[in-house]
Amino acid sequence: MPNEITLAQLSDSHLFADKSGQHHQANVYQNLKRVLLSIKQQPSVDAIVFTGDLTQDHTEASYLLFTDAFDDLKINIPVYFVAGNHDEPALLKQYLSKAPFCQSSVIENDYWQVLLLASKSDTPAGVITADECNKVGSLINAAKSQLLLTHHHAADAGFFIDRHGLLNKEEFYLWLTKFPSIKALGCGHIHQALILPIALADRTINLYTCPATSIQFDINSSTAASNGQGPGYQVFTLASTGEISRKVVFV
Repeated sequence: MPNEITLAQLSDSHLFADKSGQHHQANVYQNLKRVLLSIKQQPSVDAIVFTGDLTQDHTEASYLLFTDAFDDLKINIPVYFVAGNHDEPALLKQYLSKAPFCQSSVIENDYWQVLLLASKSDTPAGVITADECNKVGSLINAAKSQLLLTHHHAADAGFFIDRHGLLNKEEFYLWLTKFPSIKALGCGHIHQALILPIALADRTINLYTCPATSIQFDINSSTAASNGQGPGYQVFTLASTGEISRKVVFV
């Protein structure tokens, strides 16, 4: 890879078994394809990361529909993924098994590591287990900078979705302090493009939340509702200096 990594993150497609399936009045399959077409037209995207909630109706057909969207648009950029609370990890592994999909949890060059952390639990809320932290921690190269991507948000967003956030935030923050080279976090789940600072004992890092390909949540609603905004994604540029820049794109 070149000196910098350009990474497109998309999240929360909430697909149904049928291409005409609608989530809060939005055709989520067409929205996913609009996002993928936009990513395909971005210059020099080295990798795509999907941060979960592929399915809304939990059917195997919805997983096939997800891969169909990439096939239809002839996406040949490597695609990495992590499960959301709606997803079955075994089905992701089964259906996202051929190119362009990659089942590794690390993307790296000489300067950066992008590491995927599983946060799915038995409830809609998230947990990053000690085993998961140990696994990811063993991959960290302190001579490089790290961006960590997961599904659930590790900082409160200030609206209803916080009921389903990361349950073990404090333990996770303690783990983050062990690795000064971790520069930022990214997540899906909240269907909004926010920057949420996380104050650790030794420093503050930003959590960059990814807009959904399906719908964006109305932050003034007490339950899931669309704010009418179109589908979106975010692009990270990870420079050899350790600097990180982030751009949000709505289509």
